[in-house]
Amino acid sequence: MKSKNYWLMKSEPSTYSIEHFKKEKTCVWDGVRNYQARNIMRDKMQKGDLFFFYHSNTKPPGIAGLGVVKTPAAVDPTQFIKASDYYDPKSTKENPRWHCAEVQYKKTFKTYVSLDELRQHKKLEGMKLLQKGARLSVQPVTEEEFEYILGLVS
Repeated sequence: MKSKNYWLMKSEPSTYSIEHFKKEKTCVWDGVRNYQARNIMRDKMQKGDLFFFYHSNTKPPGIAGLGVVKTPAAVDPTQFIKASDYYDPKSTKENPRWHCAEVQYKKTFKTYVSLDELRQHKKLEGMKLLQKGARLSVQPVTEEEFEYILGLVS
């Protein structure tokens, strides 16, 4: 049996917040236009994996809640829609460039864990999010990091 993976997925609250996610209950995590983040979703995410919902490009940025991967990555339909912000003229239906996973809301944390607070915990110093230049919108989190952060919000 495959072990569960853990992730951190970023969204700007002005675009898609934890409140939007809670209201919709499920969404397609589309619009990812970084090859490394796409590869994570396409090649590594599995049904049942858990992820932290992270508010980026806000003051302060931080972890707002929890979600679960409902279905593994499929072709991102926004790449074919000319009116979409995520349209990619080089992508074709025969050779799509972008993929997205369907995710489901699990919970909003009572305690918002800011980026600055995460940096204060020695046990998290190796976390990808805290590394210089770490800008991926979808990134792995170790099981130890995941459990430690859950301890901060409970």
